[in-house]
Amino acid sequence: MSVLELSAVSRWYGNVVAVNDITMTIGPGVTGLLGPNGAGKSTLLHMMAGFLPPSNGSVTIDGEPTWRRPKMYDVVGLVPEREAAYTFLTGMEFVEASAKLHRLASPRQAAQRAIDIVELSDAADRKIGTYSKGMRQRVKVASALVHDPQVLLLDEPFNGMDPRQRLHMMELLKSLADAGRTVLFSSHILEEVEQLSDVVQVVVAGRLAASGDFREIRRLMTDRPHVFTIRSTDDRALASVLMGAQHTAGVAIDGPVLRVQAADFGSFTRALAGIAREHNIGLREVIPADESLESVFSYLVRR
Repeated sequence: MSVLELSAVSRWYGNVVAVNDITMTIGPGVTGLLGPNGAGKSTLLHMMAGFLPPSNGSVTIDGEPTWRRPKMYDVVGLVPEREAAYTFLTGMEFVEASAKLHRLASPRQAAQRAIDIVELSDAADRKIGTYSKGMRQRVKVASALVHDPQVLLLDEPFNGMDPRQRLHMMELLKSLADAGRTVLFSSHILEEVEQLSDVVQVVVAGRLAASGDFREIRRLMTDRPHVFTIRSTDDRALASVLMGAQHTAGVAIDGPVLRVQAADFGSFTRALAGIAREHNIGLREVIPADESLESVFSYLVRR
């Protein structure tokens, strides 16, 4: 069982800080690296995979640095977000080439095993240039698994996969974790991380915004102040009532809509319908106005 450790890690490019003083420990199981695009997730993964040195701090696997240590790749497999497969090769040739680079005793046998694991056997002899996006993702995963690594790093692995492929990939990653592997995958989609991860690391603007069990992080996200856009049969009357409501932090009429800041998401949404019905006001539309990842993560950073 392998453990990844980052201690006070920063990475900058000139005056641009991509990763800012992050400390985390990633052990066996599935860990989700969650954050909006541009948050620094890929930079973190590239440092863990030994492709980039940290500008400050240290990145280690089992106590040994990841930078300039080729032996590390005996235990690490990487699935990058960008296209990393030669389209003129067949799937089998590509995965077998990876097996040969790892100097495995039986490259063909290892490649076949990895291709079977990702359910790509039927297309193994086709050129990768004919593959769909989801199939290309799977052949990259097969290439990363060919040497049976203890640590698997995946950058947005579900991009381009259809629902069946996505479900199979989630089951595969869970089975690897159950076997004692350390699996880290990045995503900007909350649902992917919630369904798969034992532990979540939330990164925004290069900083670690939250860390821990997903249930706790989901509670932080749900309990934060929320803004709702509301259309009703009588916005002024509803605004007057809501200003005195227990779970309302602020009310404003903005042209044809009512904007309400709720102090607590769950309590407000449960109470709203009853309040409107009690005062004979019809609700036409109730929409959370600040549900983007950026707004959620910004709130976590402020905490």
